[in-house]
Order: sequence, then structure tokens, then C-alpha cells
Amino acid sequence: MERAERREQTVLVTGGSGFLGGWCLVELLRRGYRVRTTVRDPARDADVRANLASEVDLGDRLSVFVADLNGDAGWQEATRGCDYVLHVASPFPPAQPKDPNELIIPARDGALRVLRAGLESGVRRVVLTSSTAAVRNSGDTPPPPGPLSEEDWTDPENPDLTPYARSKTIAEQAAWELVRENGNVGQLTVVNPSAILGPVLSDDLSYSLEVITRMLNGMPGLPRLGFSFVDVRDVADLQVTAMTAPEAAGERFLAAGPFLWLSEVAEILHDHLGPAAAKVPRRTVPNLIVRVMARFDPGLRSVVGELGEKVTYSSEKAGTRLGWSPRPIEETILDCAQSLVRGEVVSEAA
Repeated sequence: MERAERREQTVLVTGGSGFLGGWCLVELLRRGYRVRTTVRDPARDADVRANLASEVDLGDRLSVFVADLNGDAGWQEATRGCDYVLHVASPFPPAQPKDPNELIIPARDGALRVLRAGLESGVRRVVLTSSTAAVRNSGDTPPPPGPLSEEDWTDPENPDLTPYARSKTIAEQAAWELVRENGNVGQLTVVNPSAILGPVLSDDLSYSLEVITRMLNGMPGLPRLGFSFVDVRDVADLQVTAMTAPEAAGERFLAAGPFLWLSEVAEILHDHLGPAAAKVPRRTVPNLIVRVMARFDPGLRSVVGELGEKVTYSSEKAGTRLGWSPRPIEETILDCAQSLVRGEVVSEAA
């Protein structure tokens, strides 16, 4: 698509004040689109503009609308006249709520609200941000061997699931059901990212960045945990590419990088970050101690069920169909850590 044509097209990104939403706006602006985003509080307008201005020239190409996933107000106005929608906003709390519906209802109803508004406004496609949380747990224990693909689905009835995993699965399933019922499956594309890292645009930090901030600030030791990490900039690139690619219509795409144990992440930080890595722990904490610590640490409690588990994903579909090629994960980890240090989220000296 020619840049001149993009200048005439408008894309709505929900949750533009967030980590991934912000980078989606940056990527769209760099490619020449006019963009809109939504905030719950109109006072966030200035913050969103300031965050983006450090990366890209906004000119007059950004508009900010007020809309909340928990209500209908504002969504028709935000989507009217748009060519595409990237639905990125979704609740991701630092601690899992006791009542799963606190996450499930806004995630599911919010996704349907945005999808309906976009389709009623005549957008060409909605790209929904889901998660590998909607892929990784079929109900089997232990997890299946080999990389998971877009054909795999989490079982939302699995009693061992966290509320977050249930919310992402139920929201994505509801979106697919809606477009199937209405006969417009081709107007929906879903991207399922793994654990997202990368440089931050603001001090409004995503929960997925907690693994790096905890290490840099000197956590007592390293749990035997690992994740498939991916760069926020690469996820944004895939979202925007999937928005217009004919091959992406009605499809689901995993956006996942390589699996690393936290001990391997710590090694990368020690090898390349210099004095800022002085507090990064080197020793691994036994699982039993981590489980005891999780009783008092909501952040640990969210992932303690994954201790010792290695789950991998294949992003071959995104590579072969859309030409997606993520950057080296070492670059992602270091860019993330350095931006946290610059933002004084962590201390540079021990």
C-alpha cells in the first residue's frame, strides 16, 4: 500500500496509553496512517501525546476519544469513519482477583463491544489482541511436548486456569463466535502474543515487564520459571501487517519468541548491562520456597503454577504468511532493561 493512500486511512487503536497499544500507534504513524485511540479518562490525552512524541512526529494525525470497555458510550463515535481497528485494550492486573468475573466480563464484553462497533461502522478489519494464554492449556497436565500452534486452544473450564487465562480465552472465543454468526469471519484477525518485553514509552508499566524490573531491583533469587518472550515492537509490527494483509483475513497468528528460563535472562543482563545489572540475582530459589513466598506476593501467585514448566510456541504461520521476523531476544531484553533504567524505574547502581 502506497504511503499516500495510508494518509487517507484512519485506524483506531484501543488502549493507546498502554505498553503494546502505544507501540501500535507508533508503528501506524511511522507507516503514514492517521490514528485514533481511546482513553477512559480525558486527562490522559496529554500523556498519550507526550509518550508518542519521543518516538514519532504526531503532526495532526492523532485523535483521542473517551470510551470505556465497561460501557457502550463513545465506541460508535470512536469507530465511525475508521478503516481498521486494532483492539489492544484488555485488563491485565498485577494480582489475580478472587472472582474470575472481574476479568472475564470486561475482557469478553469489551471485545464484543469494540468488534460490534467496528463492524457496524463498516471497518475493513478488526485485529484483536489475544494471548498465548488462550493457546497453552488444553487441560492436559503436564503440558504437551513440542511447540503449540494456532490450532491449539486453552480449555476455559480447566479449574487450574488463572482468571487472566480464562478471560483471554473466553474473550477470543466470543469474538470468533460473533463473526461466524454474522457471516463476516474475514473481517476479524487475532494475534496471540507471548510474554511481551521491550522499551517502555512511559512509567505506566505493563505487568509483563515485572520480570525485568524485579531482577534489576534485586529480587531474593530466581524462581525456576521461564517464558517465551517477544518484543513489543515486533508484536506491533505484526498487528499492523495483519491489519491489511489478504492472507490474514479470518486467521489467528501466534507472536512468540524463544523460551528462556529466568536464569538465562539474568545471564544476558549480567553479560551486557554493566553496573545496572549489579542487583540481578544469580542463584535459583527452590520451588518449595517460591510457593511459600507466593502466599504473600500476588505477582508470584499468578505464575507459581508454571514452576518448572517449559511451554514453547511456533510462530511459523506468521513468518510464512506475513513475512514476520522478530528481532533477537537478547536485543529485546537489553532494550527493555536500559529503558527502565533511563526511566528511573530501577536504580542504575547497586
